[in-house]
Amino acid sequence: MDRRSKHLSSEERGVIFAEHGRGSSQQAIGRLIGRPASTICRELARGRQTDGSYCPTAARRVYDERRTRCRRRLRLVEGSSLHRFVQDHLVHRRWSPEQIAQRLRLMKPDDPSARVSHETIYAAIYAQPRGGLKAAMVEALRQAKPTRGRRRTTLAGTSMVPEKLRIINRPEEIEARLIPGHWEGDLIKGAFNRSAVGTVVERKTRYLILSKMRGCTADAALEGFTRQMKRLPAALRRSMTYDRGSEMACHPELVRRLKIDIWFCDPHAPWQRGSNENTNGLLRQFFPKGTDLSGISQTELNDVARLMNQRPRKTLGWKTPEEAMAEELAAFKSTVALET
Repeated sequence: MDRRSKHLSSEERGVIFAEHGRGSSQQAIGRLIGRPASTICRELARGRQTDGSYCPTAARRVYDERRTRCRRRLRLVEGSSLHRFVQDHLVHRRWSPEQIAQRLRLMKPDDPSARVSHETIYAAIYAQPRGGLKAAMVEALRQAKPTRGRRRTTLAGTSMVPEKLRIINRPEEIEARLIPGHWEGDLIKGAFNRSAVGTVVERKTRYLILSKMRGCTADAALEGFTRQMKRLPAALRRSMTYDRGSEMACHPELVRRLKIDIWFCDPHAPWQRGSNENTNGLLRQFFPKGTDLSGISQTELNDVARLMNQRPRKTLGWKTPEEAMAEELAAFKSTVALET
């Protein structure tokens, strides 16, 4: 992370104190600790004493005071009329935070200070110290989760992904896109997450394959990916990198059927399948969010994939994925011919 985006540490203030005492310039001190001279100038001003010396303790005290003043004032203060209104409607009337927030907006349309957003209500509930009041307010929520944003556990958890299949163990040649045959996979979901289309993108050529899925289950993903990827030459089925979606719970069987390696991304790291994520975004031109994908045939999917594969791509030097894949296949056939 860029050091300039962080606040000064105690160690850095110690260096500034020592160097300033020696008579070093602000530019010299900045170069020494990797900070711009303007940062050193502001820090010296914060800690300047009457005799012109620099005191790091005083500078830190001024810094802390300014940080305190710049924080937003709490909207929901315990004991205030607004807090009592929220607490009463949440605990006794069992209104949701969103219902409370919208009701306040109707009641006080011209007084922003008397309103509060539902996110602020949630934050206030979970920020309270442990005790009966917090427990009662959490229990009044629809799902009564003990912590905010806790995710439900699914087959996509760590138990599904053996340590040896994590992306950190993936060979370097895949990361460098040196040879074809390494794919990135995912599903794009339809309306209400009840339908899906499988997408796999070859990392080197950006060649796209779309697979019709008969649902969003692990069995549906297994059958859909197997059916389409078996059409590829074995040399182009080297590996697939996937996220931790529960639809890949049958990955050992997919490995057996396709003779392919499967690698799993880290949780919440879509950039580790960047080619696939980008392609999925482009596919929304053909399959907008909210579309029921169950009625789309494999023939229609093949037509969309052909259109995508015939688009020139900047990353390929304005060649199309179709042309890039054809070149790789020709090179592979030439290598096989020479070996035989």
